[in-house]
Amino acid sequence: MPEEKRVVITGMAVNTPLGDTLDVFMRNLFQGNSAITAWKGIDASKIACKIGGDLSGYDVQGKVSLLQGQIPADMARFLPRLVRKSPWSAQFSIILAVSAFLDGYLFDKSVNPELVAVIIGSHNINELYVQNNLGRFAEDPDYADAALAVKGVDCDHAGCVAEIINAQGPIYTNGGACASGNVALRSAFNEIRYHGMNLALVLSPPHDVSPATLHSLAQVGALSCVSFNDNPARASRPFDTAREGFVFCQGGGALVLEELGHALARGARIYAEVLGVAVNSSASRTPNPSEKHEARVMESLLRNTGVQPEEIDYVSAHATSTQLGDLAEIRAVKSVFGAHARKLKINAAKSILGHCYCSAAVVETVAAVLQMQAGRLHPSINIEQLDSEIDLDVCANHPVEHQVRCLMKNAFGFGGINSASLIRRFDDK
Repeated sequence: MPEEKRVVITGMAVNTPLGDTLDVFMRNLFQGNSAITAWKGIDASKIACKIGGDLSGYDVQGKVSLLQGQIPADMARFLPRLVRKSPWSAQFSIILAVSAFLDGYLFDKSVNPELVAVIIGSHNINELYVQNNLGRFAEDPDYADAALAVKGVDCDHAGCVAEIINAQGPIYTNGGACASGNVALRSAFNEIRYHGMNLALVLSPPHDVSPATLHSLAQVGALSCVSFNDNPARASRPFDTAREGFVFCQGGGALVLEELGHALARGARIYAEVLGVAVNSSASRTPNPSEKHEARVMESLLRNTGVQPEEIDYVSAHATSTQLGDLAEIRAVKSVFGAHARKLKINAAKSILGHCYCSAAVVETVAAVLQMQAGRLHPSINIEQLDSEIDLDVCANHPVEHQVRCLMKNAFGFGGINSASLIRRFDDK
């Protein structure tokens, strides 16, 4: 059999309330600067949830102008028009795609567009745009956006991205709730390893969330909406005894995956190597986490990649700040890693960012890879009283100097979707 292709990360981008560049994003993570404030762009007057990571004031046009000076002239002319005609969330998809390709120096090289794939990790992305247009339609059908049928569907994001970067390979969306990013990463990995692509862009944009969804999440007990509305920065607190639910954040990220030989041939900067992604089901639609099946997905990932538990130095935890979820994940980690679990470093990006929902896994993978590069881990903040059962090193409240050779990124979604990815330093042959 031919040797399996190796897949590496050669470009990244983020856009969150903590920053829209990799440097600023990581500086705020290392400093533990919370992204959580009172909602400004969402009318929270009638809902229980008053706080979140808000991107409503983001200067889209300013970012477009900045990007125009760094990309080819024909793209620079087209970019403002494409952004202007797109819904709010799709605007971020376009910006993230261009930013990730710039970070990968892909506009400086000749890349065969027929061998470039785009996978969007998310679903129901344009939720508020659709809801608002349905409301306008109810008032008067002519008030609704005539392009709603096109712009309202998730695949519009893939189409916008393909158009701006000229991706002519397969383009599609993968939904997996809060595991969507890892599900998309798995698809991109497979497009390169098994389907002949040279490049695959994995992208998860900020979710255009509606007040109705936020209120529903609060009603089922998933969101923090009781104790911290007056002190938003303290609301997201994975591993702490006072955790009461996750905090929604509008944020997005992108990863450029590339076949190793193609990356080396063009002299690409290689951030890290993706060893594999595993996904399974708890066979239950309830939002309750399953320690058994979370452990099973980690075990299958290690088995299928041939990586020993002792080779893992760091786990970027899903850690949503829910009572059941945080405990289930820690118990699963202990089950899989045994005695080595006490040598692991674990942190929770959601303590600082909040929960980027379908985009969480991509955003947090970007953060994990940047920490690998830096030899330093950001803190898990707001741990005032550590849960007594969480007796592993969760980087409580302070950044930690730590050299990471191989990391695991967990992501678990509603519908019983469990996932984990393995990423290794490229210089570890």
